[in-house]
Amino acid sequence: MTLAELAFEHFKTLPDDQAREVLDFIGYLKTKQERAAINDLISAQEITLRNIWDNPADDEAWNEF
Repeated sequence: MTLAELAFEHFKTLPDDQAREVLDFIGYLKTKQERAAINDLISAQEITLRNIWDNPADDEAWNEF
């Protein structure tokens, strides 16, 4: 039996209010995972773009504005 099947077997025995809590928690875990993936992408972009953002030539040009 897979982990998903085992979890489902336990899930089927829960009363509706507890089943709702389990579903809410699963939603929380999925959201947490998605946010972590997005934060990883943001960090990667920031590292890549740091040299473009932080350079003396551009800093000098923007000082005029």
